[in-house]
Amino acid sequence: MTPALTDTTLLALLRDMPKAELHVHIEGTLEPELIFALAERNQIELPYADVEALRRAYAFTDLQSFLDIYYAGASVLLHEQDFYDMARAYLARAVRDRVVHAEIFFDPQTHTARGVPMASVINGLYRACRDAERDWGISCALILCFLRHLSEEDAFQTLAQAMPLRDRFIGVGLDSSELGHPPEKFARVFAHCRELGLHLVAHAGEEGPAAYIWSALDTLQVERIDHGVQAQHDAALMQRLARERIALTVCPLSNQKLQVFPDLSQHNLPRMLEAGLRVTVNSDDPAYFGGYINDNFEQLFAVTGMGPAQAYRLARNSLQASFVGESRKHAWREQLDDCFVRHGFQDAIDTSEGAPILP
Repeated sequence: MTPALTDTTLLALLRDMPKAELHVHIEGTLEPELIFALAERNQIELPYADVEALRRAYAFTDLQSFLDIYYAGASVLLHEQDFYDMARAYLARAVRDRVVHAEIFFDPQTHTARGVPMASVINGLYRACRDAERDWGISCALILCFLRHLSEEDAFQTLAQAMPLRDRFIGVGLDSSELGHPPEKFARVFAHCRELGLHLVAHAGEEGPAAYIWSALDTLQVERIDHGVQAQHDAALMQRLARERIALTVCPLSNQKLQVFPDLSQHNLPRMLEAGLRVTVNSDDPAYFGGYINDNFEQLFAVTGMGPAQAYRLARNSLQASFVGESRKHAWREQLDDCFVRHGFQDAIDTSEGAPILP
């Protein structure tokens, strides 16, 4: 049963506070209804009778079983307009959830392997971002992710294909099957991306061990860690993450769905926040994991007992960890403070950086 937040004042605050989403896979926002609509438009036959049959298939036991159906869903994406429609739908939802800035992951190899041109992928997503910024005022940027179960040579080829559109994405990431594919497998391509001036992030420490987080930091030299929840098993790593203010883009409902934390009430996000880590809340693949960013906030707060002080720190962390200029961050921080004052939680405002949040 989905936990409900009974404190209506806190619920209103979580829904209204401005926030950044830093860990969302755009292919993972494909709702079953849109999958069927695109399949019909592109004359693709799906192995499911209807929307509800597809939704029932979302029964994952681990990361790999999720990825299998995730890639099957992406098969309906063939043309630039398909990518536009997918991103537009996500951004409309993000605006409703008071996301002021989204840094969106996309997996070009999932599509180019099917013969979809790189330009169709990037141009469709980029056009949706620009139109959303014009129409709704949301800020957004794209991060190209390499599939770690493929080779580093494949990653180099993907980067080369994307370089003519270099002005349309701000960074690179590393996702897909973590176990057996440590970050150092991609050391050379990340070094090259760093030389190109791209921002660097990587999934590490979701199902993989804490050692993968060390490798992502030291070998790939990433600026943020996506997931990172396994850091709890390494005290020295926890101290380093807190000291260096490395942001962790944590995805609570994803962790629950994939059995990283089968019981959401046992999630370690509150403990990491209390330890002074720059933790953020994100949705990962919301169409598959049962919740967009506000759903993640609401369900996590419902079962962990966190309150306005933690809400403020999580929202502020997300804004601070975004890859935008300081002037925009300052404007968003002012919006955040105004929101807490408006909701009567001005005592929760804490402008210090890195101070542990106590229960």
